[in-house]
Amino acid sequence: MDDIVKQALAKWPNVPHCYGWLGLDARGNWYMRDDRTQAQGPFPAAKGSMLRHDKLIDFIHRNYDHDDEGQWFFQNGPQRVYVELEVAPFVWRVADDKGFAVTAHTGQAADVSGCLLDEEGRLYLVAPIGLGLVHTQDVGLASEAIEQGLWTPEPVRSSELPQRFGHVLSPAARQPAGAAKP
Repeated sequence: MDDIVKQALAKWPNVPHCYGWLGLDARGNWYMRDDRTQAQGPFPAAKGSMLRHDKLIDFIHRNYDHDDEGQWFFQNGPQRVYVELEVAPFVWRVADDKGFAVTAHTGQAADVSGCLLDEEGRLYLVAPIGLGLVHTQDVGLASEAIEQGLWTPEPVRSSELPQRFGHVLSPAARQPAGAAKP
């Protein structure tokens, strides 16, 4: 977490949390979801505006974490902005090298400890930092790792993944009506 964020938390410890305003899609893209977008429906049906500002995205990546309930958030200064997840907390990129190095959409390197294949043919990798979906552009590389015996897919139902891996897809859906908004 950035030092400036830690300082803001110390200075303003009781800022209400924010729900529904930020989404992470299955390709690792961040979406800002204003009131109008949220009124159109839940994420990802109503995505909002894709963030394109590199420095803002880097800031989100450095301050992306989860709470004890498995809800992922971006710590924006003193305010915790909970993230609506389309599929999983991470989206993995697979390197085109002999070792098939895996990196999260946040830039964190990951050591793969498991491989899962759901009923829709989506490929997930398990790592100590969490569960993630293999980016669609890297499924071919991941299949090479599977063919080489580096990863062995285990069949899984996607609906079981949040409970099994302890993440919450929609923190906003868990909030009572009228929960805090910025």
